[in-house]
Amino acid sequence: MLTADPTGQSLWRPLRLLLAAMDEEIGRFYADRGVEAVKPRYVMPLLRLAGAGPSTIKALAEGLSLTHSAVSQTVAAMERDGLVTTRAGERDARTKEVVLTDTARELVPLLEREWRATEAALAELERDIPYPLSRVVQDVEDALRTTSFSARIERHLHEPR
Repeated sequence: MLTADPTGQSLWRPLRLLLAAMDEEIGRFYADRGVEAVKPRYVMPLLRLAGAGPSTIKALAEGLSLTHSAVSQTVAAMERDGLVTTRAGERDARTKEVVLTDTARELVPLLEREWRATEAALAELERDIPYPLSRVVQDVEDALRTTSFSARIERHLHEPR
């Protein structure tokens, strides 16, 4: 019988903490400019809506490679923060379309500048480290195509620890 708390050890925790810290710095970028309503997770959907126009949650989720649930929650939060509204779909009134508010449209130039600056900062960071994070992601994806993560978990469930 195992009694030790397994959560004391985590290979992923440092990565999650790193990403959270970087997102926090992006959030601080907006806060420092008096833009309290924008959260880092809002930027990609807001920019997509700015470029493509109103969209259903389903289409937005597909275009962003996110789950419907995640986008639905983000849209609800952005609506509470006054950045988007929803309306009955133009093609199908049973669907909801997400539309930028005037407030969000005014923020789009800043969002675009931050996005481009963040991408440039990430490219610079990748040059400063011996093994770029984008390469790590590609290597992990390649390995998971060979053996899925769930198959790997299943294999280890049966190994005594």
